[in-house]
Amino acid sequence: MHVALDTMVDILKAAAESSRLRILVLLSRGDLTVSDLTEILGQSQPRVSRHLKLLLEAELIGRYQEGSWAFFRLSDADSAREFVLRLVADIRATDPQVERDFERLAAVKRRRQERAAEYFSDNAASWDELRSLHAPDKAVEAALLKLVGKRPFQSMIDLGTGTGRILEIFSPLYRRGVGIDMSREMLSVARANLDKAGVANAQVRQGDIFSPPVERDAFDLVTIHQVLHYLDDPGRAIAEAARLLRPSGRLVIVDFAPHALEFLRNDHAHQRLGFSDRQIADWFAEAGLELEQKEDFEPRPGTGAKLTVKLWLGRDRRMLIADPSNDTQAALRPIGEVA
Repeated sequence: MHVALDTMVDILKAAAESSRLRILVLLSRGDLTVSDLTEILGQSQPRVSRHLKLLLEAELIGRYQEGSWAFFRLSDADSAREFVLRLVADIRATDPQVERDFERLAAVKRRRQERAAEYFSDNAASWDELRSLHAPDKAVEAALLKLVGKRPFQSMIDLGTGTGRILEIFSPLYRRGVGIDMSREMLSVARANLDKAGVANAQVRQGDIFSPPVERDAFDLVTIHQVLHYLDDPGRAIAEAARLLRPSGRLVIVDFAPHALEFLRNDHAHQRLGFSDRQIADWFAEAGLELEQKEDFEPRPGTGAKLTVKLWLGRDRRMLIADPSNDTQAALRPIGEVA
């Protein structure tokens, strides 16, 4: 974190207070609302809001709106985020105050999971019907992990994140993950799932896939998993996704091959009945991406399943120039590139 001396003094002043340090510790475990923090800290809402304001002014944390709720998170800036994580890493988890905070945080997360489980249960029949029509999710997830490889990278974003599963499976690889979804109910499910899986390096927030509330040219990996068929303009969504990529970054799309299951339009709100390789390749080309790889997952034999799942990988055509001796730049190398 390279800043002017006076700026660093202001940052340290903002963090150098016990309640604000507690807030930073809590936000290092996931995004929280003012109400969450008020309950955990045992302080009044005005006091908590004051602490949050000072941390926001120091740019150590960020804020985003989700309907009537405001969520707070660690800063999106890599340098500020790393600074905070190093700071809180030296605070003992066995400190009595921190232990109590974590106990209350666990209670907040349990309530999230209960609400998410209720919503998931209400919609399980519909999702189970769709899953029965195509290859098992595990097979697709295994192919995604193989495609991306084992090399760690800086950041990823999952557009239309749904249950947060894609963020979960890639969490050991990225330093910062973001999930975007329009549905507050699905965001609740995603938060609960990420909490349950112990994923602290990802956050989810409400946003439109056609106008994601994140910075451009900032992500090594963008994923769009089983989302395009719900959209009236998939090409525009791909173009917007491409704008989020760093040079040589990769976009991975999972969706269906062309099919004739018309009931999916009426019963499940599908606007597109699958996509051909040519369609995806054309959209990639228009967005400045090269179609590097594609893979098919045939329906399970003997089950009456009728949907072929497709995976497409596109890469940003711009080259990323990095000095291998520079650790920060090395962390930003394209996924899969060997040093």
